[in-house]
This record gives sequence, structure tokens and C-alpha cells, in this order.
Amino acid sequence: MTQAIKDYIVFVGRCARETIHGDWRYFLWMSALTAISLLGLNAYLKQFVVGLSVTGMTDQVSWGLYIANFTFLVGMAAAAVMLVVPVYIYEDETLHDIVILGELLAVAVIIMCLLFVTVDLGRPDRFWHMIPGIGKFNWPISMLSWDVIVLNVYLILNAHICGYLVYMVYQKRKPAPMWYIPFVFTAIVWAFSIHTVTAFLYVGLGGRPFWNSAIIAPRFLASAFTAGPGFLILTLQIIRRVTKYRIGDKAIMMLRNIVQVSMIINVFLLFCELFTEFYTDSAHVASAKYLYFGLHGHHGLVPWIWTAMALDTVALVLLMLPQSRSLKYLNMACGLAIIGIWIEKGMGLIIPAFVPSPLGEMVEYFPTRNEWLVCAGIWAFGMLLYTVFLKMTIPVLTRELTPTSAPPAV
Repeated sequence: MTQAIKDYIVFVGRCARETIHGDWRYFLWMSALTAISLLGLNAYLKQFVVGLSVTGMTDQVSWGLYIANFTFLVGMAAAAVMLVVPVYIYEDETLHDIVILGELLAVAVIIMCLLFVTVDLGRPDRFWHMIPGIGKFNWPISMLSWDVIVLNVYLILNAHICGYLVYMVYQKRKPAPMWYIPFVFTAIVWAFSIHTVTAFLYVGLGGRPFWNSAIIAPRFLASAFTAGPGFLILTLQIIRRVTKYRIGDKAIMMLRNIVQVSMIINVFLLFCELFTEFYTDSAHVASAKYLYFGLHGHHGLVPWIWTAMALDTVALVLLMLPQSRSLKYLNMACGLAIIGIWIEKGMGLIIPAFVPSPLGEMVEYFPTRNEWLVCAGIWAFGMLLYTVFLKMTIPVLTRELTPTSAPPAV
């Protein structure tokens, strides 16, 4: 056992050394991400010192751009299951070569989720209240405590699966099923749970009728299975262009099919929600009117949501056309869908629930420059993490890094 631990530490060290080697494009990319991350860190330190007064959030609108990004990214993390299910349940080899890349993305994205929650806390030093056994966890009553559990467990599951399988490739050994199959099936269930629990976190707030809809959780899943594979489609094309790792068009086309079906379901559920809101004149129609048309002269979110609707519609039309089998049109559809869903699940879902307030106050929310910088910093850090994970993993998958291979030249 001691020797096995030593071997694994050597493996991690050799993989880590791969991250300091690359061409000018790699160093330019990493330098840009590092610079943006540091700008975000500087903005967060200003927020940490001054407080949340540097954000656009108020007593009436207490969640903003940070939680909007958190909601979107939870879906991105859950989307890894759309690669795992075909490979491990249906034994479809088409996605076998990219399933690790999807799980690595899930690890990076979950870390981003936790960062967005952290920066949204006015006093992050009080986070210890959420730690079981130390603070008052309020489990199983609190949905927030469930969210903490499912996110951290999902992070650990994916980190273990990726680490073990890549190590077995490095050692040129066949993975022992007992060390990864149970974790894979647990992760499949957990992928659905992280987005469902996040949806319940909103739905369970009775004082916000805009969220009191049973369709929120299915909409979350449908949009997640659109944006996540869509992002992977774009990422995989970059990976196969700048590395020696071969990714076939067949895998990308299967992801296209997943994005296409999920986008249809997402738009259908959105239509159902709109019908329920406006045809029945439901209890939370005021928030919906504010979102789509403005209310009492306040229309801060109207440009956001109609931009999202336009992007989603164009993306759906492109995905339905045979031309989307061409990478040019497929990339366009994926890009539009990702941006549209980011707006729809973020600014279009979080903010309207607070306007008007339970007392009828109309207080609009506009993100400040400091918030945008913090968000950009976290996104850049997440991409930096994912790049590092890929840089450590791909040499192993391409058999360039083995126990007997020479270290790369400096």
C-alpha cells in the first residue's frame, strides 16, 4: 500500500510537470486567464473589505449575478452525465474517448460553483456554520444544507473517477471495476440530484411565487443537457486542433443529437411556463410581466430576456436544420444556445423573483462593474483549471506520458 501511494504521488507530480511545458499559444492563453483571474481577485478583495455595498444587490434584491452564474454552472456540471450514461450503461463506444474530458469539466465547474457561492456571502468567514458537526447544519430540513452535500459529494466522485481511470491508463493496467463502477453509477444519480436540489432551493421559497412552479426542476435539467454538451462540442474541437488527442466527428455528432433533443424540451417547457403565467393570470404574473414587458415603468430585464428568447429560437432552428451537421453551423448553434440559456437561467430566473418585493416595492437590480470583474475572474479561473486538468491528462491518454517515458525537454 505504501509503495502504491508513492507511485501515485510520482504520477501526479509527473502530470503536474506537464503543465509548465507548451507552445506560445498555451502560454499566451494561460497568461491571459491568469491576468483576468487576478483582476477578479482584486475586485473580490475590494468587496471583502468594503462589503456587498459595491454590488448592485440590495435588501429587496439579495441575489444577483453571482447566484445567476451559480445556477447556470450547476447545470454545466450535471451535463457530464450525458456522456457517462451512454458509455457505462449502454456500453456505447462512441463517447468512450471523451467521457474523461467531460468529467474533468464537471470537476472544474463544481469548483467554480463553490467560488460563486463564496463570493456571494457577505461574511465568508462564517461559512463554518455550514460544516456538519461544527456548525448548525439544519439537515435534513434546509435545502441549502442539501445543496452543500450534493455539490461536494459530486466533486469528490468525479475527482476520484478521473484520477483512478487516468492512473490506470498511465500504468497500462485494466481498471478494477470495484474501484470505479460503483462510483460511476453513484455519480449518475448525483448528477441529477445536484440540479434538482438547486431547483428545490428556489421552489421551496414560498415567499417568492415566481419560483413556485413544479416545472422549474425539469427546465433546469433540460437546459443543463443543452448548454453542457454544447460547451463540450466547442471544447472538443479546440482540443483536437491543438493536441494530438484524436476526437472523431461521430462523437461530436452524438453530442449534437443530445443538444438538439434537450433544446426542444427546454423550449417546450419554457412555452408551458409562459402559457401558465399569462393565460391563467397566475399569482406571480407581476414578476413575469416585469421580466417580459416591464412593470410600472421599470423594464431593466426586458432586453435581457428577449435577447435570450431570440438566441434560443435561432439556436433551435439551426439545430433542427440538416446544416447543423456541418461544424460551422453546429458551433454557431451551440454558442447561441449557451449564451441564451445563461441569460434565461441566470438574470431571467433569479432577479424577477425579487421584483416586485413581497411589500410591492419596485427595486431593480443592475450588476456593478465590480460584480462583472469578480464573475470574469471566476470564469477565467475555471477555464484555467480545466486547461490544467487537460494538460495533465491528455499526455497520459495519448500514451506520451508513461512510467518509462522520458520527461519533456525544457
